[in-house]
Amino acid sequence: MNQVLFYIHHIGVTPWKLIGYLGVFLFTARWFVQLYATRRHKQVVMPPAFWWLSITGSVLLLTYFTFGKNDSVGVLSNLFPAFVSIYNLAVHLRARKPEVIAPGSAEET
Repeated sequence: MNQVLFYIHHIGVTPWKLIGYLGVFLFTARWFVQLYATRRHKQVVMPPAFWWLSITGSVLLLTYFTFGKNDSVGVLSNLFPAFVSIYNLAVHLRARKPEVIAPGSAEET
């Protein structure tokens, strides 16, 4: 997986780097999702997509830093955000109220 696939401005791009780049992209994209949700609701909002992007980006970056780069600093810098994101998503999912269908409503039939 360390074989160079192609070069971008004299930088060799390997499959591991593609995984790392995707992780960085997803981890950064979460802020655009949060910005959009905040602008839409006109108050600070952390939508579930923010946490999903955080988890996915962190896992990809952890994979890259563990197997592709063997970099303990990168692992430690992405390990804590992964746990926080998983915890926050779990809290959000537990707090969701189940949908209740009123008796006699169109949804009941």
